Amino acid sequence: MDDVSIIELFFARSEQAIKELDRKYGKTCRRLSYSILNNLQDAEECVNDAYLGTWNAIPPARPDPLLAFLCRIVRNLSVMRYHANTARKRSCYYAVALDELEDCLASHRTVDTEIDEKELIQTLEKFLETLSAENRVIFMRRYWFSDSYAEIAEQTGVSEKNVSVKLTRIRKQLQKYLKERGYEI
Repeated sequence: MDDVSIIELFFARSEQAIKELDRKYGKTCRRLSYSILNNLQDAEECVNDAYLGTWNAIPPARPDPLLAFLCRIVRNLSVMRYHANTARKRSCYYAVALDELEDCLASHRTVDTEIDEKELIQTLEKFLETLSAENRVIFMRRYWFSDSYAEIAEQTGVSEKNVSVKLTRIRKQLQKYLKERGYEI
């Protein structure tokens, strides 16, 4: 079933919409959530919560593309669950990925008081446009989907070492790019 038809089911308030959404995108959503949480039960709960969030958002929203809309909800819920889970303990693959980016984004200034969030998002989007398609995929797979080096290597057909080197170079590029635009690193 295509996305438009699924959205129409949501507008009709048919429970079939959730079933079709799960049939089409469930595997992707569970994989995304699991890559952040590293816990099947928590990932499943986040995906189910995302379906409820989607149910509540459509209507009035008509997301295009539907997958991006759904993945954003899943990711946000998974990150919130991750923070709740790790408030007591510090160990997860997601923490490693966040630590790698810390040098690029860390500042003594807070994002809330010094940087307009939309401006930073636009700057990051412009940075991503400067990358080759392969490097953009590697960056997004690591820092949006929280894929391991091994998973990225398998998806892109390069070695894990090459993924590691590329990510190091991309982070340095990002750091330079942000400094050139006035962001304190």
